[in-house]
Amino acid sequence: MLELTQLEVSYGSIKALHGVSLRVPEKSIVTLIGANGAGKSTTLRAVSGLIKARSGSVRYNGEDITNLPAHELVPRGLCHVPEGRMVFANLTVKENLQMGAYLRHDKKGVAEDLDYSFQIFPRLKERISQPAGTLSGGEQQMLAIARALMSKPRFLMLDEPSLGIAPILVRAIFNQIVAINKERGLTILLVEQNANLALAISHYGYVLETGRILLENDAASLRENPQVKEAYLGH
Repeated sequence: MLELTQLEVSYGSIKALHGVSLRVPEKSIVTLIGANGAGKSTTLRAVSGLIKARSGSVRYNGEDITNLPAHELVPRGLCHVPEGRMVFANLTVKENLQMGAYLRHDKKGVAEDLDYSFQIFPRLKERISQPAGTLSGGEQQMLAIARALMSKPRFLMLDEPSLGIAPILVRAIFNQIVAINKERGLTILLVEQNANLALAISHYGYVLETGRILLENDAASLRENPQVKEAYLGH
């Protein structure tokens, strides 16, 4: 569903990605792991049109979308939940969710997806009228994911969903990421510091190091790889 070929990205004179190639099959969960500064977030930002690629290509559903602006990608079903959640702090939980559906005109479908959001993240229903800025970090992450789902995506990119969140909520969020993938057939590209957790829920994984793909394999094999264990899994 997504294919990056020899993607190169620079920030000024500093090269952030050195020819990254990866594939995300339809209905799969693929994870990108690596240390801070490895280029994980840059990869997602280049896919979603937030930064320009210097060279290489991004293909989505067989279409070349390299350097298309972000607002042209959302109607194509590609959605990005950025690191840091970026909820609209002054808007209520419900208003944030409605913002996720701003391109849609199917009122019935929007209402159904609102119910689905509350079904997978019941805490959001409890806080439906609260300003999003008053929620905990974990609740804001739930809101950011649910807001993305309101756009009716076919392909979802999640950047560091566990960052700064209490462990009990991390587990709840990751359980729902799996459920969304299974129930909705949603294809997911996940960037995550918690490599153990990411590989536990993914089908396939890539290890990124200083802007290059170092290793790739099915997730179970990567979890058993001595190099990965030592560098990322704390073994």
